[in-house]
This record gives sequence, structure tokens and C-alpha cells, in this order.
Amino acid sequence: MAPKLPPQPPLQHSTTAVADGQAHGHAAPPKGIWRWLLTTNHKEIGTLYLIFSLTMFFIGGIFALVVRAELFQPGLQLIEPEFFNQMTTMHGLIMVFAAVMPAFTGLANWMIPLQIGAPDMALPRLNNFSFWLLPVAFTLLLSTLFMPGGGPNFGWTFYAPLSTNYGPPSTTFFILALHIAGISSILGAINIIATILNMRAPGMRLMDMPLFVWTWLVTAFLLIAVMPVLAGVITMMLMDINFGTSFFNAAGGGDPVLFQHLFWFFGHPEVYIMILPAFGIVSAIIPTFARKPLFGYASMVYATAAIALLSFLVWAHHMFVVGLPLVAELFFMYSTMLIAVPTGVKVFNWITTLFRGSISFESPMLFALAFVVLFTIGGFSGLMLAIAPADFQYHDTYFVVAHFHYVLVPGAIFAIMAGVYYWLPKWTGHYPNERLAQWHFWFSVIGVNLTFFPMHFAGLAGMPRRIPDYALQFADFNLLSSIGAFFFGASQLLFVLGVILCVRGGKKAPAKAWEGAVDLEWSVPSPAPLHTFETPPVFHRAST
Repeated sequence: MAPKLPPQPPLQHSTTAVADGQAHGHAAPPKGIWRWLLTTNHKEIGTLYLIFSLTMFFIGGIFALVVRAELFQPGLQLIEPEFFNQMTTMHGLIMVFAAVMPAFTGLANWMIPLQIGAPDMALPRLNNFSFWLLPVAFTLLLSTLFMPGGGPNFGWTFYAPLSTNYGPPSTTFFILALHIAGISSILGAINIIATILNMRAPGMRLMDMPLFVWTWLVTAFLLIAVMPVLAGVITMMLMDINFGTSFFNAAGGGDPVLFQHLFWFFGHPEVYIMILPAFGIVSAIIPTFARKPLFGYASMVYATAAIALLSFLVWAHHMFVVGLPLVAELFFMYSTMLIAVPTGVKVFNWITTLFRGSISFESPMLFALAFVVLFTIGGFSGLMLAIAPADFQYHDTYFVVAHFHYVLVPGAIFAIMAGVYYWLPKWTGHYPNERLAQWHFWFSVIGVNLTFFPMHFAGLAGMPRRIPDYALQFADFNLLSSIGAFFFGASQLLFVLGVILCVRGGKKAPAKAWEGAVDLEWSVPSPAPLHTFETPPVFHRAST
């Protein structure tokens, strides 16, 4: 029995549900703004998440370009150091919590019900509520920039006591915004788990699910496990700021290192929350365009679970310089190296899937291949940072900035773009403009490497992160990085143009838009009707 297999094609009787919302007892959806405010349809909510994420991606990107413009050459050029700190902090917060995470949630909303044969998410009203918490949270966060003292200025990791004793008055609003965003994440995760465990098509076992569904199931459990930890640590911050406690203030008997332990116990699983769904997207795209089944499906599932479990054991590799006991340094060093094993399993499985495949290089495949290559570079630099004595030198330098941007930009963001190009025909009924998509790909790859690769050398040469000025010896590296950042940022306008053109028209896509696609969503007409799988499809496993 092959665990990852196509459904039988004759599903049309159960999937041709209603585009106009009138048949099968569905009332016509409300018109205008009320349709989007009140919708409980998983496709419309997924679209809202994706539009919100794209908007925040550009806002966070503008903040990054302000930083890179200041660092274009040595000296204080454009902005004051205080505002520079606010821009670095807001860039990190917006990109992590408002761009990457909602984008993956949007893809989950759109695709999980289609991939498991469910008519909708298990908790549709909760789904609506989960989304609308996000614009409230991040409007509140962005508004702190206009408050007295400005916005958060202490880095996206908001270490105490810097944030609690020396942060601006708006820090309390920042804490409230993070609480609201965290509630949204927890409710969304509960909904995804309930949907996957209870609403699969008859005949579909857990080990028949597409890898994207599996990675999101594991990610949802991670969210439920660690978002309360974040809520706890920011509540302790709130108490220190407003109620005279001293959780993190050494002068009052607290411990600043306690903050780091709590934050990174949340923060390291958070890294995998932002990358595991990317693994699922790439695991759908590579077999499709290699025209081969995914090699080692079961090992991919087990590797995903292993990564999630190990992510709880490695948090203190961010803290090698705080004075950990030697035995703790050794434990966290070796456990961090161990997490490379299941990650390597995934990379080798993708490569083996490609081996002797009938490969074509459409834009989703290009982004997926770039993901594999560039994410692996980020993984190797992560192994360098895992070595405790070496990390003493790398810590808080631009080498770390280069490492996590290689993981998150050509990692998470390239995978999101690959997924959008891959599923756009299913969403819109049209293929994206392939020439425009390939221009976007090549400009993005050049921009990413020009921006972040020189940061490795700046960091190895000793340039500290989060500084608005620097010594002349770092000038050339920063010049290249700033040019690359503006080039990469401008390239994303091609992405927006491509999506708009695809929504408005283009080459018509059939139900099975890609020749090698086998998952259940490709049995649904393109564009996918508002309501699908009114009669649950019966999932059949093909024999090997």
C-alpha cells in the first residue's frame, strides 16, 4: 500500500457544488463589506488571511528598507538611533507575527478542507473570529509608532529588563497587541486540529493525508503548546512595568536570564511553526513537477514529528553567552545538532524524489527548488551556531542575522510564494502569467543572495547587529546588502502584479491544473466553487 496516493477521478457528483450559493440550501452571501466581515467560508477567510499577510509583508518590508537605507554607508545618515531601533523591532515583529504566520494560516484555511475532502473548517464562526483579531492586534501595534516615546525599541525578542525598565510608554500596548495575536493563533490551531481529526473524507486515514496537512497538524499542536508560554512571559512583563513586581529585575530579586529561558522556550518552536508548513508545500510541489510520488512519505511524517518534539529541547542554544553551566552547554549543543537529522531526512527525500524524475521548471517548482538549496545553506549556518565555543564569537553579530534570514526568507517566504503560484489556478481558474512569475523568481533569488550572503562576512568580521552606525571596514558588505534589499523589495511588486493579473484573467485552468498533481483538491473544478464536498467524497487508495 502506498501511503500518498491519488483519489479516484470520478468525484464530480460530489464536488460540483454551487458557485452562486443558491443551490443545496445555501443562502446567497451578503454583498459588499458585510460579506467579508461576516463570512464563515473557509475559502473567503483564507483569502482574507492572505491579503492581510501580503499587506503586512510590504509594511514590514518598508521598515526593513528604512534600516538598510541608514546602513547604506557609515555614519548617521537619515534617521536617529532611537527611530532605527524602532524600525528594527517593528520589522521583526511584523514579519514574524503578521506576515509569515498569517500567510501559512491562509493557505491552511484554503487548502486543508480541499485536501481532506471536508466541506469547511470544523468551527466556521471561530474561524471568522480568529482572523478579525489580527487586524485589531496589528493596528494597535503599528499605532505605537505614533504614541509619546514612539514604538517598541528593544528588538523583536523584547528582552527584559531592557523592555520593562527602559522601554517606551507604549510597551503596554505592544503587550496587549501580542496577547490578541496569540489568542488568534491558538483559536486557529484548535480549529485546524478539529478539522483534520474529525472531517477527513471516508476512507482517508491519517497516513493518507497530503504532507501539507500533516505539517499543519503538527504545527497546530506546537502553537497550542507554546503560545501560552509567550502569553505568560509578556504578562510577567506587564506586571513588572505596571504593578511593581520584579520577575526580571535583578535589583528587586528577579532574574533577567529567566526572561530568556521563557522567551526562547516559546521562540525556538516558533521557528518551526514558521517552517514546517513550508516543508508541506514543498513536499506537494516537488512530486508534482518531478512527476514521481514523494520518496519516503512515512519517513517525512515521522521526521516532521521528530523536529517538533526536538524543538522543545534546544531553546538555550540562543543563550550560550549568558553563563550556562558546562553540562547545559553540552546538552543544548548536541540536541541542536541532533535536530539536523530529521531535517536532513526531508532534504534527502526531496532530492531523491527529483532523481530521474521527468522534471519541468514552472514557477512553483523554481521557488521550491530555491527553497531546498537556500534553506539548506541556512541550516548549515545554524549548525555552525550550534557549536557553543564558536557561538561565543558569532553571537549578536550579523552572522546570526544572515542565518535566520536564509531560513525565513528563501525558506518560509519562498515556500509561501511557491504555494501561491501552485494553487492560484485552483483559486482563480486561471494560470498565473508564467513569464512574469519567472522574472519575479530570478529577481527574488538574486535579491535575497545579494542582501543576506554578505552579512555572513560582515558578521565573521565582527559587525554587531542592531546598530545604526559601523566602522569603515564593514562598508562594502553593507553597501551590497542595502542594494540587494531594495532590489528584492522592488521585485515583490512583480508578485503583486502577477496575482492581480491572474485574478482578473489569463489562460483557463482545468480541474487538474498541473499534470503531475494527485491530491484531492485537483478533483474540484477550477476555480473552486464557494461550497465544495457537500457529499463527502470516498477516498480510494491505489495499490502499488
